[in-house]
Amino acid sequence: MAYSSVSDEVVEEFNPKKEEKEGSILEVGDQAVWSLSSCKAGFGIDQLRDDSTDTYWQSDGQLPHLVNIQFRKKTTIQNIWIFADYKADESYTPSRISVRAGTGFSDLQEVEVIELNEPNGWIAIPLKDAQDKYIRTFMLQLAVLSNHQSGRDTHLRNVRVHSPVSQSMVAIKPLQNFQFLSREMCMFNTLK
Repeated sequence: MAYSSVSDEVVEEFNPKKEEKEGSILEVGDQAVWSLSSCKAGFGIDQLRDDSTDTYWQSDGQLPHLVNIQFRKKTTIQNIWIFADYKADESYTPSRISVRAGTGFSDLQEVEVIELNEPNGWIAIPLKDAQDKYIRTFMLQLAVLSNHQSGRDTHLRNVRVHSPVSQSMVAIKPLQNFQFLSREMCMFNTLK
């Protein structure tokens, strides 16, 4: 288990959506089934995953608050990104989050604990095993263990799950010495 602390100066530099567009990371959250321990009506998974940092998931109940992410097949995870905004959410902002991994609810193991100090922006949580390799798992769980100012409920504005991009996905080999020979296909030899 690793332990990290994040301050708000570091957080503002990151933007996972930019890296996704550049192709340096692959968002795999849409390949998973998401569930929550609780939520207020209209503040659930759809708001957590809608790509907007203006909407949010709001828990409704006792700590810990859980975000469960279950994949259909074993998936390599490089990191999880969360968006938290202390200025907007104050006591609803998480201050301590545990990330757990396993094959299902019965065997989840804590792989990372992160302390947040008034975060304002994207927070990257790298996930590696004891051999310093990216974890491979069927299930991830984010457990909000505490909030700022001893708040009861939590706001998380976005969660993104990333796999490393393999070289075979990035490199597209150009067709060398390829020619259209038929008359019908010759019109595709040049671009207009």
